[in-house]
Amino acid sequence: MANNYKKGDKDNRPWGTWEVLDCGDGFCVKRILVTPGNKLSLQSHNHRSEHWIIAAGEAVVTLGDQKIVKKAGENIYIPVTVKHRIQNDTPRNMEFIEVQCGDNLDESDIIRYEDVYGRV
Repeated sequence: MANNYKKGDKDNRPWGTWEVLDCGDGFCVKRILVTPGNKLSLQSHNHRSEHWIIAAGEAVVTLGDQKIVKKAGENIYIPVTVKHRIQNDTPRNMEFIEVQCGDNLDESDIIRYEDVYGRV
């Protein structure tokens, strides 16, 4: 198993920020903040599933061909290889906790299909 994240890792992205809260063999827990009007790329992963728990605000989640609205306290599961995206269509910050589980946890396991920031 490969986990290339370390507790305390963080990054600024065009849509907000992420920070690793904890990680270990086969898992990584991130706190992700999406600023108003922004969205992550439409993406999938070959080596990890993700479980998202909305901590604050409201999210629009694309899961396969569905769009699902999730509010604080709600969650959604993203299986390996399923196309997904999260966006914040509200005027306030949205935060969620992402739990990644898999045999290869790394930023390189992101396959982008569509991205408003030109990162495809």
